[in-house]
Amino acid sequence: MNKIKITFFVFLLASILDIIGIIFSMPILVYIFKPLIIFSLLFLYVFSLPKRLKWYVMALELSFFGDVFLLFTGKLFFIAGLVSFLIAHLLFIKIVVNRIKEVHFSKIIVSAIPFLAVFSLLIFTLKDSLHEMLWPVVIYGLTISTFGIVSLIDFLNTKSKMSMLMLFGAIIFMISDSLLAINKFYNPAHLHEVIIMATYIFAQYLIFRSMLQQNVE
Repeated sequence: MNKIKITFFVFLLASILDIIGIIFSMPILVYIFKPLIIFSLLFLYVFSLPKRLKWYVMALELSFFGDVFLLFTGKLFFIAGLVSFLIAHLLFIKIVVNRIKEVHFSKIIVSAIPFLAVFSLLIFTLKDSLHEMLWPVVIYGLTISTFGIVSLIDFLNTKSKMSMLMLFGAIIFMISDSLLAINKFYNPAHLHEVIIMATYIFAQYLIFRSMLQQNVE
């Protein structure tokens, strides 16, 4: 087995064992394997391409630190995780914006409506529960919505596999983060935790596949 196959196996195994740890409430599995998911995805990206995009490497590094911070309870750890993922999303936005060659006002409107509608509905649902976390969550929500908007604009422009993978990654990331907010501030449920992690892993993998495709198209 070459190093790419071994690293992908580690990514897959870490993902499965982390989700098993969540399902069966086994914290030791989560503490060990959750950080390994993005760590292995980072090395999978490095091993897969001779020339890597530094912004994506930084986004994965920040995602790794975000995962580590969110392993711990407490507001400071939550805010640290939020900031880590906020900056990671800003880097994702930069990557997608650099792909966009032209922008038409009509495409901006069409792309913005669904993401801002979901964002507005989420904030309306959570606003009474957020208290001092309202503005941090609003800023984070607008950022990930922007990631979705620019990804949809890129897809409408190119209809390429690369842009499609990034768009689906952004959408599923938004689903994961929305459910995380609902679970933390509105309606905690064990099933939510499983879905949050499964969608998060899938979103990160789709973005990774888009970055590999960028070197093909």
